Amino acid sequence: MRPSQRRTRMTPPFIPRRPRWRNLVLLAIVLVPLLWPLEQLATRYYTNELLEQNRQTLDLYVANLLGSLRRYEVLPRILGDLPALREALYAADEPRARDSANRLLKRLRHETGADVIYLMEPGGDTLAASNWDDADSFVGRNFAFRPYFRQALAGRLGRFFGLGTTSGKRGYYFASAVRDGNRIIGVVVVKIDLDHTEMLWGNTPAQLLVTDHYGVVILTSKPEWRFRATRAMDAEEREQLAFDQPYPTRETKDLTLDLTAWLIQSRELKETGWTVRILAPTTQVERPVRTVVAIGATVLVALLLWVGLLMQRRRHFVDRIAMEAKARQDLEQRVQARTQDLQALNERLKDEVLEREHAQQELVRAQDELLQAGKLSALGTMSASISHELNQPLAAIRSYADNARVLLDHQRNEDARANLQLISELTGRMASIIAHLRAFARRDRHAPERVALQPAIDDALALLAKRRQAMGVELIRDLPDATLWVQAGETRLRQVLSNLLANALDALAERPLPRRIRLSASQHEEGVTLSLHDNGPGFSAEALGRAREPFFTTKTSAQGLGLGLAICDTLIRALGGELSLGNHPDGGALVSLTLRWADQGRAFPNEDYLQ
Repeated sequence: MRPSQRRTRMTPPFIPRRPRWRNLVLLAIVLVPLLWPLEQLATRYYTNELLEQNRQTLDLYVANLLGSLRRYEVLPRILGDLPALREALYAADEPRARDSANRLLKRLRHETGADVIYLMEPGGDTLAASNWDDADSFVGRNFAFRPYFRQALAGRLGRFFGLGTTSGKRGYYFASAVRDGNRIIGVVVVKIDLDHTEMLWGNTPAQLLVTDHYGVVILTSKPEWRFRATRAMDAEEREQLAFDQPYPTRETKDLTLDLTAWLIQSRELKETGWTVRILAPTTQVERPVRTVVAIGATVLVALLLWVGLLMQRRRHFVDRIAMEAKARQDLEQRVQARTQDLQALNERLKDEVLEREHAQQELVRAQDELLQAGKLSALGTMSASISHELNQPLAAIRSYADNARVLLDHQRNEDARANLQLISELTGRMASIIAHLRAFARRDRHAPERVALQPAIDDALALLAKRRQAMGVELIRDLPDATLWVQAGETRLRQVLSNLLANALDALAERPLPRRIRLSASQHEEGVTLSLHDNGPGFSAEALGRAREPFFTTKTSAQGLGLGLAICDTLIRALGGELSLGNHPDGGALVSLTLRWADQGRAFPNEDYLQ
């Protein structure tokens, strides 16, 4: 029987099952519980972020608080050695001595920024004070009950925080004994106003809390918390508080806080016995967590809607398949009649496919060889660029090294050290040039910075100074006295100026004396234009047309590779400037460098274009 006469058994077409909506409900039941771990992860993340932020804020506040205290810590000891204060203690009954001490303390208060400075006799009476002429003067008052006075009489540095019984103001007290040999003849006390430390906190959700060794709030960004106790005190502590009188009331109220509503971080100050706490409301974590959960729920709903849409479309697809099944069976019967003819055609196609696969393999092999050749070419170009850009710093390093050796032979160590410093700066510049050439190949771009033009010119001239002097080249500077600020990269600008000056020296090497280079600059609306004019042979017509092409040069291979002007032109265009080449009417080459000017008061990011 011929193949065309064979009869094959037709299989019924496969019709996919219609999707069921209960599958969508099961999917929702599986995905909804995933919102709980999402909430936990978000809570952990935002809690850690808030704790880290508050830790840094707490460190800054503690540093500021300790700095304010340490600033005055040694002041009482220093003031105790002043002759005017000692005279007031020796002659306590003389009005002249006490008046002199009052005026001295008032002047010292203004100079040091202390709240009050006063002098006490061993019995506790105040002999002189910086507020002697105020209505609430300390003069004549007895503060022997204060702990700082007792600590000073015991030979220690007195420390105490409390509410002033006279002024009613909070303050921190430092006290030191005034000695005459081994005998204590008085006590100097310095009071510091700590109200400004609360004002530094500002209006933020997080709250500040500083408690003393009794657990009582003495500094806080929330006024209603002030002088409230954070812990229970025993009878001995309450008796001591009643004697020292550090607070406005003897019976402190308790501070009741819902600890679950705050994230609390603390830092102990061993010098003062205080504890500094920062309390951040948990709402700062709950709000972004709710946002994350809401976004997750929205995504989940969108996903379920999308799946439902797909299921609906699949149901329509299944119905359409059922309608097309019979038509497809008829079509398959007609296709089988032509299958035998197509088999022969398929054999021929297989042969053609084999040939195409072979050709494809040859093409891939050729592309690999071309890629390798491109890599070798790029490597050669980069090597040539690096050797060209490093020749000038290397020559300068060799010159400075030779000079340093001579200076050391003549015991001129300072001059030799200066040469070594210049060598170090040049090696840094070489490293920068290598990094810049690599970045130049990648064509990276960043914002410009504000660069002073004259110092950049001075650096480029210093790099080529020895060569210029050896050639007898006269340098004419026609630059304004005022600093010209341009938008550029500092290292790129020095690199361009060095290349242009080196090219000018190369051109003058072919000319007899006199040899001159003139530098001039002008400022206009478009920016700043720097012109470099030499009295060399100038540019030929071919050189003007091809000077910016890489590897085009009129020099010998030993003098250059033809990359200098090509690199300079690319760097200047990357800086938003323009490099113009031409011949001066009086002869010689004229190279003009135009850069956008930068306002002296305007700041740019401290980045180069091609870092």
